[in-house]
Amino acid sequence: MRIGLLGTGPWARMAHAPALSGHDGLDFAGVWGRRPEAAEELSERHGVRAYDDVDALFADVDAVAVALPPEVQAGLAARAARAGCHLLLDKPLAPTVEQGRAVVEAAEEAGVASAVFFTTRFQPEPAAWIAEQAAVPGWFTGRAEWLGAVFSGDSPFATPWRREKGALWDVGPHALSVLLPVLGDVRRVTAAVYGPGDTSHLVLDHSGGASSTLTLSLTAPAAAAGAAVELRGNAGVAVLPDSADGAVPALMRAADALLDAARTGRPHACDAAFGLRVTEILTAVQDLLNDGSECAAPEIRR
Repeated sequence: MRIGLLGTGPWARMAHAPALSGHDGLDFAGVWGRRPEAAEELSERHGVRAYDDVDALFADVDAVAVALPPEVQAGLAARAARAGCHLLLDKPLAPTVEQGRAVVEAAEEAGVASAVFFTTRFQPEPAAWIAEQAAVPGWFTGRAEWLGAVFSGDSPFATPWRREKGALWDVGPHALSVLLPVLGDVRRVTAAVYGPGDTSHLVLDHSGGASSTLTLSLTAPAAAAGAAVELRGNAGVAVLPDSADGAVPALMRAADALLDAARTGRPHACDAAFGLRVTEILTAVQDLLNDGSECAAPEIRR
């Protein structure tokens, strides 16, 4: 499968380009970016063509991988799908439900496959754990903490879209990608409040009958950063295992998923439709956060 890369930022340089160039089932054909000089530099590093015209890239490839901010990704992904390109997308799929739905509809109408790169879902140990726990009945509650220190130091990922959208939209998709397959779809956002910095605390009601609590942040102290998921129910306690795999091997497995979906016509569990559902849930949470209603603690009388 000939594949092109859209994007030239840190994530494209550190993960996408190495994964595409190192994958035996892909022919990494070229790079397009909003900054032509960056596209030229990245293309030279990997021995591929730099494209000035994104439509020319679409015409030359079978698929595209996207490493761009979500508001840019959504429009280009729909455009690429209409050009007949399979889609290897990043999370979140889109910043609005309407933009996400447009990607899904374009992919369905064109009959192209899609896979959204929720990192944990493509790491062997966590993926196996998720599948195992999804088959266990009687989960009562789940707890997810996804804490990053992106805004607490000098990180290359402190990008404008992350500063605007915060942890909810950056690491929230990761937490949801683990909880939804196990506890079921979200029926209701019970509560959503802000904490320090961009931190958000959520309570979700799931279709399987369980509730979950999520703490999401990109402003945690470096010493406190990390991700953890814990489930409690009739079977006892289950904890999401760590993975030794980094982003590049996981992204190569996401490419495997795209290749399989394109070959068989069977959608992957993390396709654009799942990405849209995550966007719908995040939007409901954001609406509740924007409402700003919260209860003050009662005064303590002595």
